[in-house]
Amino acid sequence: MPATDLDLLIHAARLAGETALKYSGPQAKSWDKPGDLGPVTEADLAVNDVLHRELLGARPDYGWLSEESEDGRTRLDQEKLFIVDPIDGTRSFIEGSNAWAHSIAVAQGGEVTAAVVLLPAKDRLYAAAKGQGTTLNGTQVGVTAREGVSGASVLSARPNYAPEHWIDGVVPDVKRVYRPSLAYRLSLVAQGRFDAMLTLRDSWEWDIAAGALILTEAGAKVTDMHGAPLRFNNAHPQVKGVVAAGPALHADLSKRLVSTQQTG
Repeated sequence: MPATDLDLLIHAARLAGETALKYSGPQAKSWDKPGDLGPVTEADLAVNDVLHRELLGARPDYGWLSEESEDGRTRLDQEKLFIVDPIDGTRSFIEGSNAWAHSIAVAQGGEVTAAVVLLPAKDRLYAAAKGQGTTLNGTQVGVTAREGVSGASVLSARPNYAPEHWIDGVVPDVKRVYRPSLAYRLSLVAQGRFDAMLTLRDSWEWDIAAGALILTEAGAKVTDMHGAPLRFNNAHPQVKGVVAAGPALHADLSKRLVSTQQTG
């Protein structure tokens, strides 16, 4: 049995990657989930089965929260739980892109304590444990030192740049970048490839739990869109968006956001 939770997550992620790569995204069977919750494929379900078997097989006393499993309230009473997105970026997977990820985390008391984001088609494994820093394929990484918003590279979807989100309708002059997987976006900022990540819509815990710790351990400040710390294992498993960057840049971004100023 793996010695630590992080060892277990890395082991399970590798098996998940082997499973996912057996499928061709464009040829994999896919369908839309009810409630306008997006697409799912047979690969998502196969990876979910592998992760459920490996993770709960090793830690049967942990709770379970996954995008592809029916949720239950029993997890709320368990000290620790796994938070899993079998394939984050399913649309990208279906299109045959390589920018999709497995996002796997352990949370305890509302905080993530171990996390892995693996992009099997890119052979990139981001990993973090609380107090131990963040690695990419075993090498330590960290966020950029940029302090000001102007000219910063920001991973975000187009709706987040609508004027109503920004003080006096002034949208900052940033380099706009996008990747389809939220977990990948968070990890890229942790790696120092880009300066910040921003999403101003309610976000599912399984999309961001792993990336949140990976970023924090890389030196970032990570909050919801109102500037509050992220908390996980909520009864309704969503948080109020994500703002993530190095501390100085996070402060500059936050003072420009309507949502932060309304509640700050």
